[in-house]
Amino acid sequence: MTRDSRYDILFEPLAIGPVTAKNRFYQVPHCNGGGYRDPSAAAEMRGIKSQGGWGVIFTEQCEIHHTSEIAPFIELRLWDDADIPMIAKMANKMKEHGALAGIQLAYSGINGPNLYSKEIPLAPSAMPIRTFTNDPVQARALDKQDIKDLRRWFVNAAKRCRAAGFDLICLYGAHGFGIFQHFLSTATNQRTDEYGGNLKNRARFVREVVADVREAVGDQMGITLRLSLDEMIGDLGFANSEVRDFIEMHKDLPDLWDLAHGAWEDCSGPSRFKEEAAQFELVDGIKALTSIPVVGVGRFTSPDVMAKMIKSGTLDFIGCARPSIADPFLPKKIEDGRIEDIRECIGCNICITGDMTMSISRCTQNPTFMEEWRKGWHPEIMNPKGASDKVLVVGSGPAGLEAARACAERGYDVALAEADNMLGGRVSRERHLPGLSAWGRVADYREYQLLDLSRINSASCSRLTRFSFKFDGRHSSYC
Repeated sequence: MTRDSRYDILFEPLAIGPVTAKNRFYQVPHCNGGGYRDPSAAAEMRGIKSQGGWGVIFTEQCEIHHTSEIAPFIELRLWDDADIPMIAKMANKMKEHGALAGIQLAYSGINGPNLYSKEIPLAPSAMPIRTFTNDPVQARALDKQDIKDLRRWFVNAAKRCRAAGFDLICLYGAHGFGIFQHFLSTATNQRTDEYGGNLKNRARFVREVVADVREAVGDQMGITLRLSLDEMIGDLGFANSEVRDFIEMHKDLPDLWDLAHGAWEDCSGPSRFKEEAAQFELVDGIKALTSIPVVGVGRFTSPDVMAKMIKSGTLDFIGCARPSIADPFLPKKIEDGRIEDIRECIGCNICITGDMTMSISRCTQNPTFMEEWRKGWHPEIMNPKGASDKVLVVGSGPAGLEAARACAERGYDVALAEADNMLGGRVSRERHLPGLSAWGRVADYREYQLLDLSRINSASCSRLTRFSFKFDGRHSSYC
């Protein structure tokens, strides 16, 4: 099969400063529950996305200094040179199939409780820190020497990124987590010196760091700036109107504008409350304010919507986090004309629970996510079957459908028995609840795949009436 010409625009190469992405599929930074604890697992996961055809692949947020860390959450760390081999392994995996490798540098400031390092948090202004865990910690205001030190720490981190082989650096100023947002927002910047007050002053630190990093890495790496489109607290913070003013004032400050909605929970809202391209109104028109590329997100799952975002002049790159988890091969399937084979993200946000519980993330649609290294699983390549030839799968809920599909792919003859008159288990009913229609794609994808597999023999309304087994010498039967 060949690519539909309607989607040709998605595969055009595009420059990001001194480097060029092979297409417009841009995996924005996203966490995975692994971070510094499971670097090999994270590296292999990103490498699978490189196989899948992504043009740009980023790490999750990477802490640049021990004075700002977000324990108990587990993210990447680049505190000193000893961390370089770990992230170099990740960069190599990202670049293996032609993607640009990006790393997101983060200094959490007002969001860093420093429970591990025990350092006093540093922020633009002295105030209680803001964390998910409501830690009773107070941040100290950065003085002039602190600001000089922080600029130097970013330069040191950028040089380490260059040594590790990355192509892009993302300076994190979104979701309330990045020091750049803290300086830009009046909610967290109450300074009265040249770093506070009007927007030009509040933007001073951003300008200084971008200039410092650009001087440090020269023309070898592109610099992107990730900003919140709106803090969602009105005039008390960095509102969408002021974001637009900032971008218009600094048209070509970074090499790419990476724009994401408000606080982290606003940006990654579940499908029950946020549909595809939900951030359109906040990002629409921003591209006209700047001459450099713009990437935005919105749980993009449809190639038609993606192409529309580019053709309408709304975005230059299609930013994806959760859709790239649900199907790492999304770009390749569009390129190969296999749209029906895409595992669409359903916006259930089970991937987020991994990061929030400090454990390895998982995905409802892609059971191989974050198990590519530990278990050797691949989303598109199945292991060959064992010695037996036949498999009986009882029940056609999501797990049963996936088991039947996987076994058939491996070469087994599969009998799928279902007591109900439809496949999908409880999802077949849940999808009719308000806001949960997207959840039905879990069953739709697998049902379609089963139709194309000749080794599957499914029977609905096939209730199991009796089975028996022996346990401790006693024979039992159940209806």
